[in-house]
Amino acid sequence: MAERVLVVGGGGREHALAWKLAQSPQIQQVLVAPGNAGTASCGKISNSEVSTSNHSILAQFCKDHHVGLVVVGPEAPLAAGIVDDLTAAGVPCFGPSAKAAQLEASKSFSKAFMERHGIPTARYGAFTDPEEACKYIRSAEFPALVVKASGLAAGKGVIVAKDQEEACQAVMDIMKDRAFGSAGETVVVEELLEGEEVSCLCFSDGVSVAPMPPAQDHKRLRDGDLGPNTGGMGAYSPTPQVSLEMLQQIRESVLQRTVDGMKEEGAPYVGVLYAGLMLTQQGPKVLEFNCRFGDPECQVLLPLLQSDLHQVILDTMSGKLSSSAPVWLQDSFAVTVVLASAGYPGSYQRGVEIRGLSLVQDMGLQVFHAGTALKGGVVVSSGGRVLTVTAVRPSLETALQAANQGAAAVDFPGAVYRRDIGHRALAHLNQNRCGLTYKDSGVDIAAGNKLVDIIRPLAKATSRPGCNAELGGFAGLFDLKAAGFVDPVLVSGTDGVGTKLKVAQACGQHGGLGQDLVAMCVNDVLAQGAEPLFFLDYFSCGRLDVGVASVVVGGIAKACEAAGCALLGGETAEMPGVYAPGEYDLAGFCVGAVERGGLLPRLEDISEGDLLIGLASSGVHSNGFSLVRKVLEQAGLSYSAPAPFGRQGQSVGEVLLTPTNIYSRPLLPVLRSGAVKAYAHITGGGLLENIPRVLPRELAVELDASRWTIPPVFSWLHTEGRVSEEEMSRTFNCGVGAVLVVAPVDAQRVLRQLQVHLDAWIVGSVVHKQPGAPAVMVRNLTQSLLNVGGASGEEPEVSTSGCHGNGITQHKRMRVGVLISGTGTNLQALMEQAKRPSSSAQIVVVISNRPGVLGLKKASLAGIQTRVVDHKLYGSRAEFDGTIDRVLEEFGVELVCLAGFMRILTGTFVRKWRGKLLNIHPSLLPSFKGVNAQKQALQAGVRVTGCTVHFVAEEVDAGAIIVQEAVPVMVGDTEESLSDRIREAEHRAFPAALELVSSGSVLLGDDGNICWKSQNK
Repeated sequence: MAERVLVVGGGGREHALAWKLAQSPQIQQVLVAPGNAGTASCGKISNSEVSTSNHSILAQFCKDHHVGLVVVGPEAPLAAGIVDDLTAAGVPCFGPSAKAAQLEASKSFSKAFMERHGIPTARYGAFTDPEEACKYIRSAEFPALVVKASGLAAGKGVIVAKDQEEACQAVMDIMKDRAFGSAGETVVVEELLEGEEVSCLCFSDGVSVAPMPPAQDHKRLRDGDLGPNTGGMGAYSPTPQVSLEMLQQIRESVLQRTVDGMKEEGAPYVGVLYAGLMLTQQGPKVLEFNCRFGDPECQVLLPLLQSDLHQVILDTMSGKLSSSAPVWLQDSFAVTVVLASAGYPGSYQRGVEIRGLSLVQDMGLQVFHAGTALKGGVVVSSGGRVLTVTAVRPSLETALQAANQGAAAVDFPGAVYRRDIGHRALAHLNQNRCGLTYKDSGVDIAAGNKLVDIIRPLAKATSRPGCNAELGGFAGLFDLKAAGFVDPVLVSGTDGVGTKLKVAQACGQHGGLGQDLVAMCVNDVLAQGAEPLFFLDYFSCGRLDVGVASVVVGGIAKACEAAGCALLGGETAEMPGVYAPGEYDLAGFCVGAVERGGLLPRLEDISEGDLLIGLASSGVHSNGFSLVRKVLEQAGLSYSAPAPFGRQGQSVGEVLLTPTNIYSRPLLPVLRSGAVKAYAHITGGGLLENIPRVLPRELAVELDASRWTIPPVFSWLHTEGRVSEEEMSRTFNCGVGAVLVVAPVDAQRVLRQLQVHLDAWIVGSVVHKQPGAPAVMVRNLTQSLLNVGGASGEEPEVSTSGCHGNGITQHKRMRVGVLISGTGTNLQALMEQAKRPSSSAQIVVVISNRPGVLGLKKASLAGIQTRVVDHKLYGSRAEFDGTIDRVLEEFGVELVCLAGFMRILTGTFVRKWRGKLLNIHPSLLPSFKGVNAQKQALQAGVRVTGCTVHFVAEEVDAGAIIVQEAVPVMVGDTEESLSDRIREAEHRAFPAALELVSSGSVLLGDDGNICWKSQNK
């Protein structure tokens, strides 16, 4: 059924919105309030006199007149909460909430937000005292010459001063003389950036972003960028100065990061996000955010939009952008020229008759009215910027020529307009019209070199005995003898990550694919009993996006380090025309080695009665994604939608992109012990086709699905897609990422050894294969899939008592907050522990006292909320601790872990969190308290030191001890080598302590001593 839409506003932007919405077959009528002469009566479009400032009256009007959607043009109503109020009244309204609109409404909030989330912007200071602001201007190490009123000032609250005196005068005008009223109660003083200014807008559904073509506004009144600043005298789009690579960089580092940050801070951004950017030599930097379409940018962007704007808005409001991106005209340019009244931006005459509008329309151009009104049936001027003329043509030159011809055809006395809109783009195009280069064909060698420079230190960090992982040669070398092999057999494996790539690219989340790629190859090599030695990657794309590629390859390097193999080299192939923009493909190659006597599988040793140990998968891993995507499509579920499986707060895309488990570290000691007869990696082909690859022909296996934990995603796929039991077990791992064949006598020992590192179960046994019978029989799969408690959002607790550890009960996880100051190495160990289905802990927030640290990124990649509470911004420790306390309470935290948190907490804080505050110290307390514990141990000449997890007390390093792990001091140890080994022990001890406390097994007694659960029964 066609619906009625109301557009709020009365300028050229609102005319453009109404014009585009009216083109939708879903729209019956477009009302514009208050509108102008152009929207007064034009086909489906008409004006309304309803008050838009009184939101209650407006809501009732919408209900009475069956308005199904309100679209807000200007910023003031958004900042005033029009979206919140109309939505609460049951009237759908497109735009960000008042909280999200702070990005534009408060420049001081916006700058602090960018700083918190690592969004590139100019250096700045925010002030409520004009004297302090002027002191900052005169003492800054950079040209602090941009002065902004923090609040809304109708786009005019920015002064770019030529020197410090003029900047100080601007501060006084804004703050003392109140040039912009209450908007100037706070001023922001910024560094003057050099470069070219562009506008990059996007639709945002609160999770995903869909960028629009980049545009460029022209603020100065006259040609050559002369004259006073205005609200904008014209614009054009797209801007050739912004390459596809740069646009992708802006998408990742500005637009997506902003939307992610707003979501983290509890204000999901839904609407149009406008980033005003300066293209500096250091890359794009944000000048300002707007929370709506720009004016006049809107007048060039909407004519380029090929999609139905109404449908785009509905998709944005319903969280479907990732699967329904807007489509834009290709090989077209739009130019809009603003005609202004004589005297603008100062005083000007109103009521001047405007002629020639029909001539402009006959020229195939579009007129968007702004400051116009109808007087006796005649169009007259009513504002400073009167109207815009927009042309869409195949080239920028012809579009500008057509728009200028249209502007010249409009006749009203004293009309002012610019004739050089797009002059910077024309200069850029002319400058680049020289001899062709390889880059002109789409291959950027400089970008490739930049990528190598970025990943070289990451690869170097993967060095291991036998290989120094130096990139740059024609080939890589590996010394087997130096790696300790005597009679080795080489083993190789290659794989990709399948159509999981499509999910990552649609979500703009590339960080986990590196682990997927390494895991798929390394886990295959393990099937021969081999230790993975080195890895090579292949990254191919149509156009190299250094930002995306460095994230992917950085993930590969990190995964290689985790797997114990060196990233020896790789290939980056840029192939224009082969891949669509933003698409890429991955392949990996792993080489391992095993001593001849340790080769697997040992087919001759496998016998009836042997047991199967299943190693937990992290989810879908990297197989079966074509079927997953089909089920999602059938269910109408987007990647940004809340997941009906997994943990609360996770999106579908976040759950599906959970990285594949790498089994080499926990498994190699078990393989070398000789207890494992065979190992099967459950990859493409699922349980049914992979286990037979390591069995003698005369044997089969029986699996019991009730003996392992099935992740909720599989239950949902089975139910929603009506996927049969056989298809599930042939396509997916169903919760078991690898299977070991062991003798019954060794089973419990191997199981206990593995369960130190990951969830594992005895899942079945080897049986004699009957003629014609399948090689794999899976019992209780359908029942187990239907009984997965996690399918409703809860995750099951897995009891590992008894032989098989297959009891499943529901439990409530304890909500944990982690405080960090740096890289978060212990944080990573805690997160990995909390990821296990059997864990009693759920990490709900990570707080850092320093912005931009690596630990925050690790938490974000794991889907955990992050906050920055910068201690430098607080006048006292009590104020700082109080803020930390409020954030913890906001997230309902029940237990706090200090993981490399380099601040001493006040007694008040410690007392409040008594028995709920854990710390880890790199010594066996009570020995070697305080800093430099490793140095103290070496100086004391002790032979054993270690680490201690303890409850925090007011005295430093003095609380009750929960877990300790000893580390021997070796001959020749340095502080660095000893610290490395203690750190490894910490990564075991801290998760163990977390589990003891979160499960309730350990409590802090009233006397300050440890109480074990058994003592309190």
